[in-house]
Amino acid sequence: MNRSKRYRQASEAADPGKEYGLAEALELIKAQPSVKFDETVEIAVSTGLDAKKADQALRGTISLPKGTGKSLRVVAFCTDDQVEAAKAAGAVEAGGEELASKITAGWFDFDVAIAAPAAMKFVGKLGRVLGPKGLMPSPKSGTVTDDVPGAVAEFAAGKIEYRLDAGGNIHAPVGKKSFPAEDLKANIEAFLERVRRTKPSSAKGKYILGVTLASSMGPGVKIAVS
Repeated sequence: MNRSKRYRQASEAADPGKEYGLAEALELIKAQPSVKFDETVEIAVSTGLDAKKADQALRGTISLPKGTGKSLRVVAFCTDDQVEAAKAAGAVEAGGEELASKITAGWFDFDVAIAAPAAMKFVGKLGRVLGPKGLMPSPKSGTVTDDVPGAVAEFAAGKIEYRLDAGGNIHAPVGKKSFPAEDLKANIEAFLERVRRTKPSSAKGKYILGVTLASSMGPGVKIAVS
């Protein structure tokens, strides 16, 4: 694969076989050559979990202490009496059957879908289109809730959802490259602590196998996790 000169320069600064302390890893990432936009810093946690086992399909949400630097577009499936409150909390669209029809017609200009339990009758029909995009509301992720305005406000402000992928990895954004290193550090530590605390009781063997940080356009940097 042909890599850009910038990517090659960034790769040379970090040893791909070495695990760095968190502070040093962040220094390496922030020192990488800049691009024309503020890159997202992402974390990838490799686990020993088996994604095929339902009781190990780790999934959850977290509000990072320093935010993510990105506002999310949220829609809310709710009853008529909740529509105004959902929009006031930041929903770009809110409603029931009409919202479902709009999505069925091909509209996906949103990042998160919240649903009130009473509105799941509209959401259930959208499983085939929302599921593959990772947009299907779920009680496990906090996106099916009676407090629709509260959930809308949290996700619109940057609350993130994470889940185990088919390879046993967990990916999540932990801030922007422009963030102070201390803010990125606080977010990363909070995320790793949440992953540790939510270890499935059925998990056997080593839980966290490795952790890698990377900016949107940069190479990964491994960090040592005790």
